[in-house]
Amino acid sequence: MSKSVWLGGCAAAALMFCAPAIVTAQDDAADRELVINGEIEIVTEADAPAHLENMSTIRSGWTFRSPETQTMQMDDFDNPGTLGVEAAREAFSADLGNGESCAGCHESPEELAGVRAVYPKWDADAGAVQTIEMQINECITERAGAEAWGYDSGEMIDMSALMSFVSRGEAVNVAIDGPAAETWEKGKEIYYTRYGQLELSCANCHEDNYDNMIRADHLSQGQINGFPTYRLKNAKLNSVQGRFKGCVRDTRAETFSPGSPEFVALELYVASRGNGLSVEGPAVRN
Repeated sequence: MSKSVWLGGCAAAALMFCAPAIVTAQDDAADRELVINGEIEIVTEADAPAHLENMSTIRSGWTFRSPETQTMQMDDFDNPGTLGVEAAREAFSADLGNGESCAGCHESPEELAGVRAVYPKWDADAGAVQTIEMQINECITERAGAEAWGYDSGEMIDMSALMSFVSRGEAVNVAIDGPAAETWEKGKEIYYTRYGQLELSCANCHEDNYDNMIRADHLSQGQINGFPTYRLKNAKLNSVQGRFKGCVRDTRAETFSPGSPEFVALELYVASRGNGLSVEGPAVRN
Protein backbone atom coordinates (compact mmCIF):
# COMPACT_ATOMS: atom_id res chain seq x y z
CA MET A 1 0.00 0.00 0.00
CA SER A 2 1.38 3.43 -0.96
CA LYS A 3 2.03 6.08 1.65
CA SER A 4 -0.55 8.44 0.14
CA VAL A 5 -3.30 5.80 0.18
CA TRP A 6 -2.44 4.86 3.76
CA LEU A 7 -2.57 8.49 4.86
CA GLY A 8 -5.83 8.99 3.01
CA GLY A 9 -7.33 6.04 4.85
CA CYS A 10 -6.17 7.43 8.17
CA ALA A 11 -7.75 10.80 7.39
CA ALA A 12 -11.03 9.21 6.37
CA ALA A 13 -11.08 7.16 9.56
CA ALA A 14 -10.34 10.25 11.63
CA LEU A 15 -13.29 12.07 10.09
CA MET A 16 -15.59 9.07 10.37
CA PHE A 17 -14.97 8.62 14.07
CA CYS A 18 -14.53 12.23 15.10
CA ALA A 19 -15.96 12.98 18.49
CA PRO A 20 -19.12 15.11 18.75
CA ALA A 21 -18.85 18.67 19.95
CA ILE A 22 -19.25 19.52 23.64
CA VAL A 23 -22.99 19.20 23.83
CA THR A 24 -24.03 22.00 26.18
CA ALA A 25 -21.80 24.75 24.83
CA GLN A 26 -22.36 23.98 21.16
CA ASP A 27 -26.10 23.46 21.54
CA ASP A 28 -26.31 26.85 23.22
CA ALA A 29 -24.24 28.36 20.38
CA ALA A 30 -26.40 26.83 17.65
CA ASP A 31 -29.60 28.16 19.25
CA ARG A 32 -28.45 31.78 19.52
CA GLU A 33 -29.45 34.55 17.12
CA LEU A 34 -26.95 36.97 15.59
CA VAL A 35 -27.94 40.61 15.89
CA ILE A 36 -25.01 43.00 15.45
CA ASN A 37 -24.94 46.17 17.54
CA GLY A 38 -28.46 45.36 18.64
CA GLU A 39 -29.87 46.37 15.25
CA ILE A 40 -28.45 44.45 12.27
CA GLU A 41 -30.29 41.13 12.07
CA ILE A 42 -28.27 38.39 10.40
CA VAL A 43 -29.80 35.27 8.85
CA THR A 44 -27.55 32.43 10.02
CA GLU A 45 -29.75 29.50 8.95
CA ALA A 46 -31.84 29.07 5.82
CA ASP A 47 -33.22 26.50 3.42
CA ALA A 48 -30.52 25.27 1.08
CA PRO A 49 -30.58 26.76 -2.42
CA ALA A 50 -32.14 24.51 -5.06
CA HIS A 51 -28.81 23.68 -6.69
CA LEU A 52 -27.38 22.22 -3.48
CA GLU A 53 -27.86 18.49 -3.83
CA ASN A 54 -26.81 16.96 -0.51
CA MET A 55 -28.04 19.39 2.16
CA SER A 56 -31.47 20.73 3.07
CA THR A 57 -30.40 23.49 5.47
CA ILE A 58 -27.46 25.88 5.32
CA ARG A 59 -25.84 27.43 8.39
CA SER A 60 -23.37 30.23 8.87
CA GLY A 61 -20.05 29.33 10.45
CA TRP A 62 -21.11 31.61 13.33
CA THR A 63 -23.52 28.90 14.56
CA PHE A 64 -20.64 26.45 15.04
CA ARG A 65 -18.53 28.70 17.24
CA SER A 66 -18.50 28.88 21.03
CA PRO A 67 -20.79 31.41 22.74
CA GLU A 68 -17.72 33.44 23.70
CA THR A 69 -16.54 33.73 20.09
CA GLN A 70 -20.07 34.42 18.87
CA THR A 71 -20.42 37.29 21.31
CA MET A 72 -17.32 39.03 19.91
CA GLN A 73 -19.10 39.39 16.57
CA MET A 74 -22.27 40.83 18.07
CA ASP A 75 -20.72 44.23 18.82
CA ASP A 76 -18.38 46.11 16.49
CA PHE A 77 -16.51 47.46 19.50
CA ASP A 78 -15.58 43.89 20.51
CA ASN A 79 -14.94 42.60 16.98
CA PRO A 80 -11.19 42.90 16.23
CA GLY A 81 -11.93 42.75 12.50
CA THR A 82 -13.42 46.23 12.76
CA LEU A 83 -9.88 47.65 12.93
CA GLY A 84 -9.33 46.50 9.34
CA VAL A 85 -12.61 48.11 8.33
CA GLU A 86 -11.54 51.43 9.85
CA ALA A 87 -8.19 51.23 8.06
CA ALA A 88 -10.06 50.70 4.78
CA ARG A 89 -12.29 53.71 5.46
CA GLU A 90 -9.16 55.86 5.61
CA ALA A 91 -7.81 54.25 2.45
CA PHE A 92 -11.14 54.86 0.70
CA SER A 93 -10.55 58.60 0.83
CA ALA A 94 -6.77 58.49 0.44
CA ASP A 95 -4.82 59.49 -2.66
CA LEU A 96 -4.01 56.34 -4.64
CA GLY A 97 -0.88 58.02 -5.98
CA ASN A 98 -2.13 60.21 -8.79
CA GLY A 99 -4.71 62.42 -7.14
CA GLU A 100 -7.50 59.86 -7.48
CA SER A 101 -9.29 58.03 -4.69
CA CYS A 102 -12.19 55.63 -4.23
CA ALA A 103 -14.16 58.56 -2.81
CA GLY A 104 -13.67 60.39 -6.10
CA CYS A 105 -16.25 58.04 -7.67
CA HIS A 106 -18.21 56.91 -4.63
CA GLU A 107 -19.25 59.47 -2.05
CA SER A 108 -18.93 56.97 0.80
CA PRO A 109 -18.46 53.22 1.31
CA GLU A 110 -22.16 53.01 2.25
CA GLU A 111 -22.98 53.91 -1.35
CA LEU A 112 -21.75 50.40 -2.18
CA ALA A 113 -24.05 48.63 0.28
CA GLY A 114 -25.27 45.34 -1.17
CA VAL A 115 -22.47 44.96 -3.70
CA ARG A 116 -20.65 42.30 -1.68
CA ALA A 117 -23.76 40.09 -1.65
CA VAL A 118 -23.58 39.34 -5.39
CA TYR A 119 -19.85 38.57 -5.76
CA PRO A 120 -18.25 36.68 -7.41
CA LYS A 121 -20.16 37.62 -10.55
CA TRP A 122 -19.84 37.55 -14.31
CA ASP A 123 -18.25 40.68 -15.77
CA ALA A 124 -19.21 41.18 -19.39
CA ASP A 125 -16.40 43.64 -20.12
CA ALA A 126 -13.77 41.29 -18.70
CA GLY A 127 -15.45 38.24 -20.24
CA ALA A 128 -14.94 36.30 -17.02
CA VAL A 129 -16.18 35.82 -13.48
CA GLN A 130 -14.67 38.40 -11.15
CA THR A 131 -14.31 38.40 -7.37
CA ILE A 132 -14.73 41.55 -5.29
CA GLU A 133 -10.93 41.79 -5.07
CA MET A 134 -10.65 41.74 -8.86
CA GLN A 135 -13.29 44.47 -9.09
CA ILE A 136 -11.45 46.60 -6.53
CA ASN A 137 -8.23 46.27 -8.54
CA GLU A 138 -10.07 47.10 -11.75
CA CYS A 139 -11.23 50.35 -10.15
CA ILE A 140 -7.73 51.10 -8.86
CA THR A 141 -5.92 50.45 -12.13
CA GLU A 142 -8.38 51.31 -14.91
CA ARG A 143 -10.42 54.07 -13.32
CA ALA A 144 -7.87 55.64 -11.00
CA GLY A 145 -4.79 54.77 -13.07
CA ALA A 146 -2.90 53.59 -10.00
CA GLU A 147 -0.83 50.50 -9.28
CA ALA A 148 -2.76 47.32 -8.46
CA TRP A 149 -2.86 46.04 -4.91
CA GLY A 150 -1.65 42.54 -4.14
CA TYR A 151 -4.58 40.13 -4.40
CA ASP A 152 -4.15 38.86 -0.86
CA SER A 153 -2.42 41.92 0.60
CA GLY A 154 -3.45 43.50 3.87
CA GLU A 155 -4.87 46.61 2.20
CA MET A 156 -6.93 44.47 -0.18
CA ILE A 157 -8.30 42.30 2.64
CA ASP A 158 -9.21 45.42 4.63
CA MET A 159 -11.05 46.95 1.66
CA SER A 160 -12.90 43.68 1.03
CA ALA A 161 -13.85 43.69 4.72
CA LEU A 162 -15.24 47.20 4.32
CA MET A 163 -17.34 46.06 1.36
CA SER A 164 -18.72 43.24 3.50
CA PHE A 165 -19.24 45.57 6.47
CA VAL A 166 -21.50 47.97 4.57
CA SER A 167 -23.46 45.02 3.14
CA ARG A 168 -24.17 43.26 6.43
CA GLY A 169 -27.69 41.88 6.60
CA GLU A 170 -28.05 41.68 2.81
CA ALA A 171 -28.91 38.22 1.50
CA VAL A 172 -26.15 36.44 -0.42
CA ASN A 173 -27.44 36.15 -3.98
CA VAL A 174 -24.68 34.91 -6.26
CA ALA A 175 -25.77 34.20 -9.85
CA ILE A 176 -24.62 30.88 -11.32
CA ASP A 177 -26.51 30.77 -14.60
CA GLY A 178 -25.78 32.20 -18.02
CA PRO A 179 -22.11 32.87 -18.83
CA ALA A 180 -21.10 32.17 -15.19
CA ALA A 181 -22.32 28.55 -15.40
CA GLU A 182 -19.11 27.12 -16.85
CA THR A 183 -16.98 28.64 -14.08
CA TRP A 184 -19.48 27.45 -11.47
CA GLU A 185 -19.26 23.88 -12.79
CA LYS A 186 -15.48 24.05 -12.61
CA GLY A 187 -15.70 25.25 -9.01
CA LYS A 188 -18.09 22.43 -8.14
CA GLU A 189 -15.67 19.88 -9.59
CA ILE A 190 -12.85 21.30 -7.47
CA TYR A 191 -15.05 21.22 -4.36
CA TYR A 192 -15.62 17.48 -4.70
CA THR A 193 -12.10 16.53 -5.85
CA ARG A 194 -9.81 14.82 -3.33
CA TYR A 195 -6.42 16.48 -3.01
CA GLY A 196 -3.07 15.71 -1.46
CA GLN A 197 -1.58 12.83 0.45
CA LEU A 198 -4.59 12.88 2.76
CA GLU A 199 -6.94 12.54 -0.22
CA LEU A 200 -9.51 14.95 1.16
CA SER A 201 -12.00 17.17 -0.64
CA CYS A 202 -13.80 20.27 0.63
CA ALA A 203 -16.95 18.14 0.84
CA ASN A 204 -15.33 15.53 3.10
CA CYS A 205 -15.12 18.09 5.90
CA HIS A 206 -17.82 20.63 5.18
CA GLU A 207 -20.59 18.45 3.76
CA ASP A 208 -20.01 14.95 5.11
CA ASN A 209 -18.77 15.85 8.60
CA TYR A 210 -19.91 19.33 9.57
CA ASP A 211 -20.90 19.71 13.22
CA ASN A 212 -18.31 17.08 14.19
CA MET A 213 -14.91 17.59 15.74
CA ILE A 214 -11.66 16.94 13.92
CA ARG A 215 -9.07 17.11 16.67
CA ALA A 216 -9.75 20.46 18.39
CA ASP A 217 -11.64 22.00 15.47
CA HIS A 218 -15.42 22.07 15.26
CA LEU A 219 -16.19 21.61 11.57
CA SER A 220 -18.64 24.02 9.97
CA GLN A 221 -20.34 23.90 6.58
CA GLY A 222 -17.56 26.06 5.20
CA GLN A 223 -19.85 28.95 4.30
CA ILE A 224 -18.01 32.12 3.27
CA ASN A 225 -20.66 34.77 3.93
CA GLY A 226 -18.60 35.99 6.90
CA PHE A 227 -15.39 36.70 4.98
CA PRO A 228 -13.02 38.37 5.34
CA THR A 229 -12.89 36.71 8.73
CA TYR A 230 -10.85 37.61 11.78
CA ARG A 231 -9.33 34.33 13.00
CA LEU A 232 -8.37 34.13 16.64
CA LYS A 233 -5.85 31.47 15.61
CA ASN A 234 -3.61 33.90 13.71
CA ALA A 235 -4.96 37.20 15.08
CA LYS A 236 -5.68 38.87 11.75
CA LEU A 237 -8.24 39.23 8.99
CA ASN A 238 -8.15 36.37 6.50
CA SER A 239 -9.44 36.40 2.94
CA VAL A 240 -11.64 33.75 1.36
CA GLN A 241 -8.98 32.52 -1.03
CA GLY A 242 -6.29 32.73 1.61
CA ARG A 243 -8.40 30.28 3.60
CA PHE A 244 -8.83 28.07 0.53
CA LYS A 245 -5.06 28.02 0.15
CA GLY A 246 -4.65 26.89 3.75
CA CYS A 247 -7.25 24.15 3.39
CA VAL A 248 -5.66 22.68 0.26
CA ARG A 249 -2.22 22.92 1.88
CA ASP A 250 -3.52 21.01 4.89
CA THR A 251 -4.31 18.04 2.64
CA ARG A 252 -0.56 17.98 1.91
CA ALA A 253 -1.05 19.01 -1.68
CA GLU A 254 0.43 21.68 -3.93
CA THR A 255 -2.11 24.47 -3.55
CA PHE A 256 -3.46 27.03 -5.99
CA SER A 257 -2.71 30.73 -5.58
CA PRO A 258 -5.18 33.44 -4.52
CA GLY A 259 -6.56 35.00 -7.69
CA SER A 260 -5.96 31.88 -9.78
CA PRO A 261 -8.73 30.67 -12.13
CA GLU A 262 -9.14 27.59 -9.92
CA PHE A 263 -9.79 29.58 -6.76
CA VAL A 264 -12.03 32.07 -8.56
CA ALA A 265 -14.16 29.14 -9.73
CA LEU A 266 -14.14 27.55 -6.28
CA GLU A 267 -15.16 30.84 -4.65
CA LEU A 268 -18.09 31.23 -7.05
CA TYR A 269 -19.30 27.72 -6.25
CA VAL A 270 -18.82 27.97 -2.48
CA ALA A 271 -20.41 31.44 -2.34
CA SER A 272 -23.48 30.08 -4.15
CA ARG A 273 -23.84 27.37 -1.52
CA GLY A 274 -24.61 30.20 0.92
CA ASN A 275 -27.33 31.90 -1.14
CA GLY A 276 -29.98 32.96 1.37
CA LEU A 277 -27.68 33.58 4.32
CA SER A 278 -26.76 37.15 5.24
CA VAL A 279 -23.50 38.88 4.52
CA GLU A 280 -21.93 39.17 8.00
CA GLY A 281 -18.29 40.04 7.48
CA PRO A 282 -15.95 40.69 9.04
CA ALA A 283 -16.85 37.63 11.07
CA VAL A 284 -14.93 36.25 14.04
CA ARG A 285 -13.87 32.61 13.92
CA ASN A 286 -11.40 30.35 15.73
